[in-house]
Amino acid sequence: MIRLRRLTGAFAAAVLMAGCQSGYQSLPSPDMPGQQALEPRYRAVDLLPAQMNDRRGWGQDIDTAFAHMDIPATAGNLCAAMAVIEQESSWQADPVVPGLSRIVNKEIYGRAERYHIPALIVTAALKKGSPDGRSYEQRIAALRTEREMNTLFNDMLSELPLGRELLSGFNPIRTGGPMQVSVAFAEQHLRERDYPYARQGSVRDEVFTRRGGLYFGIANLLDYPASYPHPRYRFADFNAGQHSSRNAGFQSAVAKLTGRPLVLDGDLLRYEGSRPSDSVSNTEAAVRMLGDAIQLSPRQIRHDLEKEKSPDFSDTATFQRVFALADRRIGGNIPRQLIPSIDLKSPKITRKLTTQWFAQRVESRYNRCMARVPK
Repeated sequence: MIRLRRLTGAFAAAVLMAGCQSGYQSLPSPDMPGQQALEPRYRAVDLLPAQMNDRRGWGQDIDTAFAHMDIPATAGNLCAAMAVIEQESSWQADPVVPGLSRIVNKEIYGRAERYHIPALIVTAALKKGSPDGRSYEQRIAALRTEREMNTLFNDMLSELPLGRELLSGFNPIRTGGPMQVSVAFAEQHLRERDYPYARQGSVRDEVFTRRGGLYFGIANLLDYPASYPHPRYRFADFNAGQHSSRNAGFQSAVAKLTGRPLVLDGDLLRYEGSRPSDSVSNTEAAVRMLGDAIQLSPRQIRHDLEKEKSPDFSDTATFQRVFALADRRIGGNIPRQLIPSIDLKSPKITRKLTTQWFAQRVESRYNRCMARVPK
């Protein structure tokens, strides 16, 4: 499946750890599963790379996110966050995006063509002076970071002729900050939780700051329950959407039971916007083939599949009966998770990348961080 990078995940609402009021479940250590309660706690600065600018500031922002969301500051959890930060931005609060000017021009002129606005009119409009004294054309040519682009688009919307008609609700890059977190995810998360800082501007503006980008990125990675045996599945979820690895494991079990080929992408239903479509997806059709064997009606199956973006899907009759059937028929304990099979597409991506590639890259950085843990 081709998927825009990065999809919004579901949000935790259940308590998985005794005495903990968040929906968080600690990351298992690959060699010591189930021992998280015994692990010591650290400050972020204890595990940050030695050679980096403003270690103290980065450490404080990471610690604030962990404390505000009641996420245990274990070595595994901190290293998971640090691995994603390093992969996504190399510890740059506002990372440079190669070719950003080309991306923006392509999107603006492409959108103008769809609205049947002549290119000459767009070019003339871009030569207009902007609030910082430069023309919009000059600012686009000088673009280096997403934060600069966010400011540019805000100015274009309010000042540029045809700006609102051409660009309203549009921004070619929908992720930002040191963890490249989705703006849509950040907006949803703020509907579920309060924010530890006094906001300055929009949620999008906060995503492009170091503190906001870290806070929302750590929330996307860690602030939801997932019973995974290895951190790599959370890394995949960070890229593909929360619970995607669990859902891909479910799809794999269904495909093996039915013999029906499925794209193991973690998407169980079709959607129209944010709501499930009435049309039946390939995965839903395959599960219905098992209806008699798992003793569930199509209506019951649909009801359960609609929980695919929630931690509750693991507790549904459909999920549990499919895996029970797979364990009996195929033998052994069928894995309950699988790295989703997804090709990544975005204006910022210029070569073939996959969720598997992303998870492997982050895992290698995670292992290097774990090697820094004080003995």
